[in-house]
Amino acid sequence: MTRMFVDAWDPSYGSSFEGDGADGPGSSSSAQVDLDVEVPAAEWAPMDVSAGARVPDVVFLVDGVRRNDAGLWTAEEDGTTYAGLAASYAAGVVRCDLARGVAELAGARVSRGLFTASPSATDVQAGSVRYEVHRISGTGEASKLPAAVQGPLTALEIEISAAARDGGSDGTDLLIVDGPLRNRRQLPRTIGYVKTQQKHYLPAAQEAIVPRLRPGQRTPVFHLGTVWGGWSWYLRLPGSSGAPWSGIVRVECSPELSPDQAIELAGVSVATLPRFASSAYKDPRAPQNLVPIAGLERRLRGMLGDARVLHRALSLATSHGR
Repeated sequence: MTRMFVDAWDPSYGSSFEGDGADGPGSSSSAQVDLDVEVPAAEWAPMDVSAGARVPDVVFLVDGVRRNDAGLWTAEEDGTTYAGLAASYAAGVVRCDLARGVAELAGARVSRGLFTASPSATDVQAGSVRYEVHRISGTGEASKLPAAVQGPLTALEIEISAAARDGGSDGTDLLIVDGPLRNRRQLPRTIGYVKTQQKHYLPAAQEAIVPRLRPGQRTPVFHLGTVWGGWSWYLRLPGSSGAPWSGIVRVECSPELSPDQAIELAGVSVATLPRFASSAYKDPRAPQNLVPIAGLERRLRGMLGDARVLHRALSLATSHGR
């Protein structure tokens, strides 16, 4: 009999698992994968929380948001034109004291930038807001400008993560980054939390283990040999719909860790992350969008300010140079 499931994840955000694509999202990764890290590949099976896995007393969760405020163009003296993007972005950290049952905003910061390849562009003062110029290489195609915001946003996340830990860390906490680690791999006791699965990393025999995971179970740790690669594993959160990949997230940690350290972090993650899983009646991206992250996103988006007011201020500021 055919079985049908409705994923709790709101389809306006795409799919929680974007598989079976020929190219782009859902395509197979070309990364070299080492499956024999924790157990031999032939012995892969769902793994429960180990008896020795300790949930940290303090967990930090960091996330960032960004918004395109306006598209711009610059005209150079030689007649060359360059596209530009005025963007606002913000990063914040939530500190969850699990021992006391308290969660609080440990830090948040907003920045704004003008991203362009124009050699003559300078900062733009739009009313009381300054957009600092970020000069990018290449021709500065308009379609590629939004991706340029990710670098400064990641740098901002690193800054506030370090500051939050300086203000209250006992050296045994856990930092959860919403998304892949990328160049945040140097942060200690840190895991990257990937909500949507856009690549097939595992061979068919091992990937077949993932849909068999029950809530609170994980796969064995494996190693990804990509430029941003490292140790990784899948786990299932509680509150999934029952669809094969519902509630599945991929977790990763720094390749600079030893295999034993990565396995220890995997145990900590499967004991910790289910505590923060969201509910479908509260969050359209449940259960993957962790409750503290959802609250942090709302706070950060509010801090970005009114997009219409900023667009108007940018229009007035740039009109003076015409």
